[in-house]
Amino acid sequence: MRFSMLVSFLRPIGPVVIGISLGFTLSLLSVSWVDEACNFEGKDSEDVSLPQDGTLKGARKPSSISTNNDVDSEEDFEPRIVPYKQVQESSNKKLFRAKYISSELGMRERLFVGVMTSKATLNTLAVAVNHTIGHHLDHVLFFTGTHQRKVPHGMAVVTHGDERPVWNMYQTVRYMMEHALEGYDWFYLVQDDTYTQADRVKALVEHLSIERRLYMGVPQEFIGGGERAEGSYCAGGFGYLLSRTLLLRLQPFLENCRNDILSSRPDEWLGRCIVDYAGTSCVGEHEGLEYSHYKLDKNSDPYQEGNEQCKNALTVHPVSDPEQMYRLHRHFTELELQRTYNEIAKLQEEIKNVSVVAFDGNRTSQWPVGITPPFDPKSRFEVLRWEYFTEEHIFSCADGAPKCELRGVDRVDVADVISVALDRLNDKYKPVLRLTKQQLINGYRRFDPTRGMEYTLDLQLEAVNQKGHSRSLAKRVHLVRPLSHIEIIPMPYVTEATRVHVIVPLTLQDRGHVDRFLEGFAAGAFETSENAVLTFLFIYDPLEAQQVSQNDIFAGVKAQIAIYERKYPAVKIPWISVKTETPSQLKFMDIISKKHPVDTLFFLAEVNTNVNTEFLNRCRMNSINNWQVFFPVHFQDFHPAVANQDQRAPAQANGTPSDLAREAGRFDGGAFDEACFYNADYMATRARMSADVQENEELLESLDVYDVFVKYSVLHVFRALEPALRQRHREQPCNPRLSEDIYHRCLQSSLEGLGSRSQLAMLLFEQEHGNST
Repeated sequence: MRFSMLVSFLRPIGPVVIGISLGFTLSLLSVSWVDEACNFEGKDSEDVSLPQDGTLKGARKPSSISTNNDVDSEEDFEPRIVPYKQVQESSNKKLFRAKYISSELGMRERLFVGVMTSKATLNTLAVAVNHTIGHHLDHVLFFTGTHQRKVPHGMAVVTHGDERPVWNMYQTVRYMMEHALEGYDWFYLVQDDTYTQADRVKALVEHLSIERRLYMGVPQEFIGGGERAEGSYCAGGFGYLLSRTLLLRLQPFLENCRNDILSSRPDEWLGRCIVDYAGTSCVGEHEGLEYSHYKLDKNSDPYQEGNEQCKNALTVHPVSDPEQMYRLHRHFTELELQRTYNEIAKLQEEIKNVSVVAFDGNRTSQWPVGITPPFDPKSRFEVLRWEYFTEEHIFSCADGAPKCELRGVDRVDVADVISVALDRLNDKYKPVLRLTKQQLINGYRRFDPTRGMEYTLDLQLEAVNQKGHSRSLAKRVHLVRPLSHIEIIPMPYVTEATRVHVIVPLTLQDRGHVDRFLEGFAAGAFETSENAVLTFLFIYDPLEAQQVSQNDIFAGVKAQIAIYERKYPAVKIPWISVKTETPSQLKFMDIISKKHPVDTLFFLAEVNTNVNTEFLNRCRMNSINNWQVFFPVHFQDFHPAVANQDQRAPAQANGTPSDLAREAGRFDGGAFDEACFYNADYMATRARMSADVQENEELLESLDVYDVFVKYSVLHVFRALEPALRQRHREQPCNPRLSEDIYHRCLQSSLEGLGSRSQLAMLLFEQEHGNST
C-alpha cells in the first residue's frame, strides 16, 4: 500500500529528475573531452588565468579569482603606438548639374532627320522639303557640299566644303556621330528629291526598339564585288533609318570605311560600311512593320483612286520639281484628313453603342458625340445669352444698340455656318434630294466657354428630287464650332522692377480733384517708396496762358505739389505746361514722348483715378516693350446721389472708394483714356501714321491713343478688367472734336455711369410718385 502511494507520488516528477541527472552526467563527460589550447589576447586576457604550459583544461575560472600570473601578464603588456597622419582635404570641386533634367537622366529625342541636298537644289527642292516636313518634325538639318552666301530662311544648313557625293555622306555620318549621337535614338537620312510622309515616319520609329542594330529602308543588292557582294544596302532615294545602337557600333570603324571602301554611290558606300563593320544588312520589314515606298515614273499616277501602294507609302521618289512636291503633300494631307474623319465617325458610333447600355440610356451621349457637353448653369445669372441674327443684321450690338448691321468677321461667320449647314444636309440626303438655300428665317448663336460656338438656324430650303420635282420646306439645324487645341503662347520675360511714369493731364475743371488724388497717390506710392514718378500736365487755353504771370489757374496745384515735396524729401513731382485750343491726347503724348527716353514706361491716368501698388505691378507685367500695350478697364463708381439712395449700397465716406458691388458701380468698357505702354512703342506707332497725318492733320484731334495703337501698330493690344483700378464718379466732359465713334462712346459711358438701371428706374418712380402726390 505504501509502495503504491510512493510510486504514485514519484510518477509525475520522475521524468524531471531523470532529465536533470542526465544533463549533469553529459556536462561532466564533455569537460574531460576538451584538450585544446585557447589563446586569449588583447582585452580578453584579463578574464582568463593560463597555466605555465599555455593550455586551458576544464572550465574557465571566474574573473574574480586572480593569481600571480595575471599580474605578470599585465606588467609584460607593451602598448602599440599608432602614428597620426593628417588627412588631406580634397579640393572642393563644383558639382556640375545639367541644365535640363532630360540631360541629367539621359533622356533623348526620338528622331533626327538629315536631308542631303546640293548647291543647285538648295533654294528649290530643299525649300519644298522644309515646307512639307519642317512643321511636322522637330529636328531637320540640311547637308550640302558647297558653301552658300545666302541660306534660305528658316532652314538649318551644314556645309561640308566639297561636292563629292561619297565625301558628303562620310562627313554627314561623322557630323551625326559627333553632334547628335547622344541626343537622339533614330536617324533618318533622305535626299531632297524625295517626298516624305513625316507623320508616318514618326509613327514608325515610335514602334521600333532602340536596342536593335537596325538599318531599314528599301533593300538593294550590291553590284559586283565577289564575296564582298553579300548583304544589301538601302537605296538613298527612298530614305533609310539608322538606329543609335548601329551608329555606336559603326563609330570606331568610320575612318576605315573612308580609306578602304571604294564606291561612286554614297548610299552603296554607307551600306558596304555597315555590312562589313557592323554586320547588319538593310531590311524593308522588321517585326511586322514595313518600310513602304512608291516609285514615280512617267506612266505612274499617284493621285489615282485605289492606288493602295501610294496611299500607304512613307516616301515617294523621285520628285522632279517643287510644284510636284507640294501637290504630293496636298494629296497625302487630304488622305490623312479623310482617315481622321473616318476614325472620328467610328469612335462616335462606338460611343453611341456603349451609351445604349448606360444607366441613363442614350441621354448619356451628348450631341455632338465626343464633344464636351454644354455648360450647366447653376443659377439664372449664369445662363448663357443667345444672339439673334439674320443675313443682314444682328440684334446684339457692342454699343448697346438693339439692332446693327452684320459686318466684318461676324458676316463671314454667318455665311460660313450657312454654307456648312447646306453641305451637311446635302451629304445626308443625296442622291435622293438636292437642297438649295432660299433664305435664312432665324439665326441664333451663343458662345459656350466649355465647348465653343453653338448655332441654331431656321432655313428656308428648296428640295429637288431625282425626278426634278421641287418643293419649298423649312428645316432647323444645330451646329457647333468646337474650341480647337489650346496652347500656351510664349511671351517675353518682364519684371516688376521697371519704373512707371504716371502722367496726369489737368484742365481748369480738374483742379478740385487734385488734393484727393495726391492724398491717395502719396499713401500708395510715396509712403511705400514705390518705383514710380508722378508728372502733371497743365493744359492752358491761349487766354489762360497769357494771364499766367498775374493769375495762374494752377497756382494752388503747384503749391500742393511743393507741400508734398517738402513732406517727402526723396520725391520730386515735375510738371509740364501746354498751351492749346483743342486738347488732344495725341498732342500731349507727342510732347511728353520727346522729353523722356525711349525705354520709359508710361501710365496715362486721370485725376479721379485711385492709383495703388497692385495696379502699378500689373501695369509693368502687362506692358511688354515691342510686344504688347495694356488698356485696363477701370471700375467706375456710380453717382453718389443715385448709388446711396438704397441704404444697402455702400457709401463713399471720407473719399474712400466703395466696394466692388453691383449697386456701387460698374466696369466702364467705354473708357479708353487710361493706358500703359512704352515710349518706344508709341514713337514707332506715330511714325507709321505720319503719312496719314500729312494728308489730314485733323487726325491728331479726332483719334485717341487706343485707336492709334489698334490701327497703326503691329503690337498686341491687351484689354482686360482691372479691379485694382478705381475711379470716383465725376462729370466727364466729352470733346466734340473727336471722331463720331469716340464722342458717342464718351457720351454713352457718361450716361451709363450715373447708376444701374434698377437704381435709375427707382429714382424715376419716386420722383413721379412724389409729383403725383
